[in-house]
Amino acid sequence: MARDARVSKKAAAMALAAVAGMSLTSIPAAAAVRPTARQPVETAPGIPKPPTGLSALSWLVADADTGNVLAAKAPHRRLAPASTIKTLFAVTVLPKFSSGTVRRVSTADLAGLGSGSSVVGVKAGRRYTVDDLWRGVFLRSGNDAVHVLAAMNGGWQKTAQEMEQNARRLGARDTTVKSPDGYDAPGQVSSAYDLTVFARAGLANADFARYCGTTRARFPSVGGTPIENSNRMLAGSHGVPRYPGIIGVKNGYTSKAGNTLIAAARRNGRTLLVTVLNPRSKVANSVYKEAGSLLDWGFRSAGTAEPVGTLHAVQSGHDGQPLLPAAAQADAAGIHPGSPWRPALVLGAGLAGAAIVGLAGLLAMGRRVRGRSE
Repeated sequence: MARDARVSKKAAAMALAAVAGMSLTSIPAAAAVRPTARQPVETAPGIPKPPTGLSALSWLVADADTGNVLAAKAPHRRLAPASTIKTLFAVTVLPKFSSGTVRRVSTADLAGLGSGSSVVGVKAGRRYTVDDLWRGVFLRSGNDAVHVLAAMNGGWQKTAQEMEQNARRLGARDTTVKSPDGYDAPGQVSSAYDLTVFARAGLANADFARYCGTTRARFPSVGGTPIENSNRMLAGSHGVPRYPGIIGVKNGYTSKAGNTLIAAARRNGRTLLVTVLNPRSKVANSVYKEAGSLLDWGFRSAGTAEPVGTLHAVQSGHDGQPLLPAAAQADAAGIHPGSPWRPALVLGAGLAGAAIVGLAGLLAMGRRVRGRSE
């Protein structure tokens, strides 16, 4: 069985280092502010305005290390997420199964796969490791791989319910899950805010960080099938250059959602997250271009002024305990792929002199982003 993912040790180390400084401090959730019409883009005083010409219905720029939101447009607008919801699927299911667990796929595992779904090529009757399946999820956005993992997790509906429960635990209130793979379904929605929260939570897990940062791998078939990450900003493909410092996270597309993207990049010791939902521009690769321009702006502006809001901190892992950033996990004894997040709270893990943030300061920043839909 082919399992030779093309990820260098250097690339893996960069992915872990990128989340080493994450501040996963628990912040009490404030009351949600629902979207209303014609809300302008929000930036804090003293920060240059974000780039012009952005056409996305909703977007958000956040500092992954601190959870500070630097700017946003309609961050709580509820929109179809497409495959970016797979970040929440991974946050929910990834800790449950060791990467070496083998599944013999049945016809029932693949039942209900939506017409026109993106697939990686899972075949009934074949055996796949969990590691194979997660590469199929992250690189090829394989809905077939999601169906198999959901079957292992107890079924489609059970997995959707667990995803929603996880979303609420993370402070994400805009998300309703009907289809764990992101396939369009009535009532399935999320927001730029929630999706950024899910990506930040996922990057606290070493396996999530590794999978979402893998550019190329081989998927089991006769001779092994080469697969490339469909995130063009990561793979540097289809006319999109690889973004400097990119470490993941997930892209998506459906006819209802349009193009969607969560991107994370690391430069000069700072990790930024950008989520872009449904650009209306007809320009090719607009979701990647708009995400890139927002990342560029974020790296120029980060740390220069007060944030407009904060992400709800990652409050707990699947076992109800606080999370440990991935770099600290990698150093912990006895950690293996597929391990749950460690129950510990770390601020600035892996950096000399971890910063202790005062509760009063956290509460002062604990407001939700005030963005609303247009």
